Amino acid sequence: MILLVSVSARMLAELARREGHEVMALDRFGDLDLRALCPGVSILRDLGGRGGMAALVEAAMAIPAAGVVYGAGLENMPGLVERLAGGRTLLGCTPETLRRVRDPARLGASLRAAGFAYPRTLPAADAPVAADRTRRWLRKPVRSGGGRAVREWRGGALRPGVVVQEHIEGLPCSAAAVGDGASAVLLGVSEQLIGRRALGARGYAWCGNVVPPRLPAAERTALGAAASALSAHLAGDFGLRGLFGVDLVWDGERAWVLEVNPRPTGSLETIAAVHGSRPFGAHLDGCAGRLPGLPPPSADLPAAAGKAVVFATQTVRVPDTRGWPALGIRDVPHPGERIAAGHPICTLLATGPSPETVLAELDGRAAALRTALRDRVEAHAAA
Repeated sequence: MILLVSVSARMLAELARREGHEVMALDRFGDLDLRALCPGVSILRDLGGRGGMAALVEAAMAIPAAGVVYGAGLENMPGLVERLAGGRTLLGCTPETLRRVRDPARLGASLRAAGFAYPRTLPAADAPVAADRTRRWLRKPVRSGGGRAVREWRGGALRPGVVVQEHIEGLPCSAAAVGDGASAVLLGVSEQLIGRRALGARGYAWCGNVVPPRLPAAERTALGAAASALSAHLAGDFGLRGLFGVDLVWDGERAWVLEVNPRPTGSLETIAAVHGSRPFGAHLDGCAGRLPGLPPPSADLPAAAGKAVVFATQTVRVPDTRGWPALGIRDVPHPGERIAAGHPICTLLATGPSPETVLAELDGRAAALRTALRDRVEAHAAA
């Protein structure tokens, strides 16, 4: 038995069960489709609070298991990861690795020394004086994820715990790789969906991925080569083991690294759909110090795949959702569940002949779902 501990564990559980692994999931949603995949424990708390992750780790301590895999929400909490690993095999990056690779100053120094592009990034104390105001800047919490709380910065005092990073124009992308502590194999590159209004997202919030990125073929090739070199360097310099992700901006010529996510990333199910990879097994191989082999190209696989996280723009109460998984919907809320504005409703998955057609399908399905939920809210209010 392997424990999966994450803000949302459904994707990890689905990938693991598809490959025949016995898992137990601990997360903060307890979605309908997760409950159908494996046993688990859910701590339903405010998603912005640290307390919920601490409660998940506390619950995990009472469950006997040979190993544990952590996902989103714990990469910024090395102390909790250290506690989670007590008495079992930690299948992922060590707490010390997390501390190093999530430090913007260390990450930037490593990348620049190796000749890779990293935006100018200033600590809160230096930014008001050192930032060139003719450039665009973003204010980012050092301990955050999914683009939450990232804002434009035009000057002024800053609280501790944030950095100011130069805004890079280009296509937001994400590389998914698996490391063995010394090198890495690239599984694939996706285009990130950021603040997409059709999905109810705003600002710089992550709301999905599309594989392959919407780029000319030559640029896709160049981006893939850059992502492969970056992943190998980062794995070797920071000792990354297992699945990890690198957030990038492709400016047409170079891949600019924004940050590293030293745990399984949300793009994995789209990359697996297009490339036929087995991400969970690759993760276990990397953690054991082995780089996995990649499957050969297959004409039977779709040319493109995507996922879209649909957010509530107003508080809604969902209808009977038991048929949603058969419609390509994941992270399914329970029938009658109340979802507050700004929180995720569900995830849509799609495949197709091109990233453009996949994205159009996801937008259309999100609009139809939102209309159905809005009609339900209005009917309920009228009653």
